[in-house]
Amino acid sequence: MSRLKQIQNIDNLVQGITVIAESQCSLSEQDRVVLNEALERLQNLKLKKGKTNELILDEFAKVIELLTKFFV
Repeated sequence: MSRLKQIQNIDNLVQGITVIAESQCSLSEQDRVVLNEALERLQNLKLKKGKTNELILDEFAKVIELLTKFFV
C-alpha cells in the first residue's frame, strides 16, 4: 500500500473515532481512555516514516484491539 493511501486510511479512521468521541456524551471514562489511546497510536503511526509494513500492521492490530474493547 502506498504511503499516501496509508495516510488517507489513517485520517479516515481518526475522523471516525473523533466523531464517536465527540457525539457520545454518555461515554464512560474507560471508553474515553480507550478511544484516546487509539487516536494517539494512529497519530504516531501517521507521523513516523520508514516503518515496515509489518510494523504498520502490528500497530493497526493494536488499534483494532482497542476499538474491540470499546465496542464490546
